[in-house]
Amino acid sequence: MDINGIMKILPHRYPFLLVDRILEIVPEQRAVGIKNVTINENFFQGHFPGHPVMPGVLIIEFMAQIAGILAYQPQAASDEDEMEGRVIYFMSIDKVKFRKPVVPGDQLRGEVVVLQRRRKIGSFLGKAYVGNDLVCEAEMKAILVDREEGRDASD
Repeated sequence: MDINGIMKILPHRYPFLLVDRILEIVPEQRAVGIKNVTINENFFQGHFPGHPVMPGVLIIEFMAQIAGILAYQPQAASDEDEMEGRVIYFMSIDKVKFRKPVVPGDQLRGEVVVLQRRRKIGSFLGKAYVGNDLVCEAEMKAILVDREEGRDASD
C-alpha cells in the first residue's frame, strides 16, 4: 500500500502522518510498514540541536498508525460499510521499551500484530526496527469511534 492508500484510511496528514508505505498486511493478524526518517523532519530542530534523535513518542505513534491501518482492513465486503465514517482512537499503551535511538537516515520498519479484537476495541503488539535492531516495542489498545460525533461507534 502506497501513501495514497494510507491517506484513504488514516485521517493524519503532514507533519503527523508517519507511515510512508505498508509492505505487508494480513487482515485481523498483522501488518508491516515503513517510515523513512530524514533530517527534514520538523521535530529534529528541537530534539536535539546538534544531536538529532527521533522522539520516542513518535515511534509509538508510527506503530499505532500501522495498527490503525490494520484495524481498517475488512475481513469481508460487508465489514467495509461498518468502517465508513469511523476512526480509530488510542486508548492505552503498556510495556513500552526503547532500546536504541532512531536518527536521520534510518528507515523504521514497524511490525504490528493483533493480540485481541472485539467488535470495537483492539489490542496490538508493535515492534519497531532499524535494520535487524529492535528499537522500540509496546502493547497498544485502540477503539473504533464515530468520526463525526467522536463517540463510541455503538452509540
